Amino acid sequence: MDHDPDYFPELSACLLCEHRCGVNRMVGELGVCRAGPPMVASRTLHPAPPASYTIFTASCNFKCLHCQNWTISQFPDNQMPVDGYVPAEVLAEESVQNLQSPSGMLMGADRIFFSGGEPTIHLPFVEKVVEKARRIDPSCKVNFDTSGFMTEESLERVLRVTTSITFDIKAFHEDTHRALTGAPVDPVLRNAEIVAPKARDRLWEYRIVVIPEINEADINSICKFLAGISKDLPVCFLAFRPNFMLESHSGASLALMRKCVGLAMEAGLKNSYWSGVVGIPGSSAPVKGAVIGYERAGAALAASYAFARGCRTHPRNCRGCESLGRCPIKTYTPTRSC
Repeated sequence: MDHDPDYFPELSACLLCEHRCGVNRMVGELGVCRAGPPMVASRTLHPAPPASYTIFTASCNFKCLHCQNWTISQFPDNQMPVDGYVPAEVLAEESVQNLQSPSGMLMGADRIFFSGGEPTIHLPFVEKVVEKARRIDPSCKVNFDTSGFMTEESLERVLRVTTSITFDIKAFHEDTHRALTGAPVDPVLRNAEIVAPKARDRLWEYRIVVIPEINEADINSICKFLAGISKDLPVCFLAFRPNFMLESHSGASLALMRKCVGLAMEAGLKNSYWSGVVGIPGSSAPVKGAVIGYERAGAALAASYAFARGCRTHPRNCRGCESLGRCPIKTYTPTRSC
């Protein structure tokens, strides 16, 4: 059976992402991602580019304050319902059938899209699904949507099985990235530099959620960083909308999104654009001045949201947090959703 512990031996000492927790997920040991065996949160035909049969995997190795998929990413601690374990062969057959269905063809869906959460933490399972799908249809395309916090070895494996990659960059500066995600930024930037030259033909786009006041100061640095890799890289700025722990924070304005594209052009990036809904108002301010250890005002502002909800490890460091098993972020339920 696919769900036998021996089927995914790597999960018995998990080192798939840069947290390198080394826990035995197959017997209930939980690392930063809190994931056990691979779980599917949901799956559906999805029109968002690229149109696909999207498989949302449960759990994540980040604890992003602004996560729009928080019901999925914070599983299992938030006890939200998910589809559960789906055997790789079943999921592969289902994916190909949906892509070849009248609805799939009408939508223009042409690939399996692994998202989440973070699919890297379930990489052996993803590889098995792809292997079985390509036995059914050798031309089956695959997209991998990632926050980039995987080991170099895992990244090499991702590049071997994917047709396209969507790569999120949350921030450029260490304190901003830690405040937003609870993890260091260096592995993400390292992997962003690897992907572009090694898999330029498969890079769908780099995606940057623009959060007013919080990572605004990082945008110019991100643009210069990406332009230093290649000025031809596709870069999409996504307008932040109030979500999860930043449910009260203001959404991005039209002026801010245009400014981001302007900064990208000034850096020399030739293929930058923005997407999303702008102008969503905020309703309240966070607790300011409650945390220390952040150089930038935006990082401190983000951290204050976490502090106000009970996070006491600052600068945020989920890998070394003593409250990992009782994280208030993992169990937070927002009252507003946009």
